[in-house]
Amino acid sequence: MSETNYSSSYKRTSFYKQIEKKSLTPLWEVMQDLVLPKPSSPCIPKIWKYDDIRKDILEAGDIISTEEAESRVLILDNPGLPGTSRITRSLYAGMQLILPGETARNHRHTQTALRFVLEGSSAYTTVDGERTTMKRGDLVITPSWGWHEHGNDGDHPTIWLDGLDIPLVQFLDASFAEPYEDNTNPPLPKADGDSIARYGSGLAPVDNPSNTLTSPIFNYSYSETRDALEKMKRNDKWDACHGLKMKYANPLTGDYAMPTIAAFIQLLPSGFMGQKYRSTDSTVFVCVEGEGKTIVNDLEINWTKNDTFVIPSWVQHSHNSYNSDAVIFSFSDRAIQQKCGLWRENRYGN
Repeated sequence: MSETNYSSSYKRTSFYKQIEKKSLTPLWEVMQDLVLPKPSSPCIPKIWKYDDIRKDILEAGDIISTEEAESRVLILDNPGLPGTSRITRSLYAGMQLILPGETARNHRHTQTALRFVLEGSSAYTTVDGERTTMKRGDLVITPSWGWHEHGNDGDHPTIWLDGLDIPLVQFLDASFAEPYEDNTNPPLPKADGDSIARYGSGLAPVDNPSNTLTSPIFNYSYSETRDALEKMKRNDKWDACHGLKMKYANPLTGDYAMPTIAAFIQLLPSGFMGQKYRSTDSTVFVCVEGEGKTIVNDLEINWTKNDTFVIPSWVQHSHNSYNSDAVIFSFSDRAIQQKCGLWRENRYGN
């Protein structure tokens, strides 16, 4: 090293030590780690086979009660994000169990939540005073700061997939939560089906504000969703990457049903071979019906009913169904990415 270079290096080192004491950092030394030329996530592709983990979910019911745990959930930890309780960098997912006769007490939190029912038909969720029965394939959402509780009046366990924006809320330091203590003054009760009648029948209250962030419909029935997919299927118009894919929408605004989480349902016709696709939203998928595979670069993920898998941001993949129609539910942070003008997609491997 020349004397000039040595002198310059020494000055820089001394300068860096000097400013470090004042909590200053030179941008030019870290710029390559802050502003990336393309997404680079530690999140990795992963599948949780339902037949493999169902026994563990049920066993959790033997070792801890809802009174002790409040929410009896096994978190789906992405192996690329160990110790963070995340399935992607921005989303949390877990498998929740509620046994016959159990209740999970009323509470609320600033995190927005979705429940996608995998097994059972006798559990219920109450959201801000309205109760709804949870059946397989139903999407039940809980708005930020909405009072909610769960229970099971039937004879069989109910298992559902939880999806929450916990990492996003945590990043923003905006987490609040509280249990419902005033049992003498519960949220004003509403008749079962009130939200569907009021907002899901092509009608809306004339004086209802149109800027509601979370959908006033909190149970998107799978029987109705599946019937809609079947009717649309008859048009035989298939997206080359997605088959027939629809978003769960807020009927008042047309936006996603939740402000931070986008939820989708898609039908892949028998023998569908999807084109390559990638987007900036890391996505969690659940097989509802049928079976198939998703090719992620050189990795082949084979899935069947109730299997859950995750595809990271900007990772190329394609969906393929086998010898019957397949239905897939999915959720991601696309809702917030699009609001911020960040979301991108790339089709056909271009």
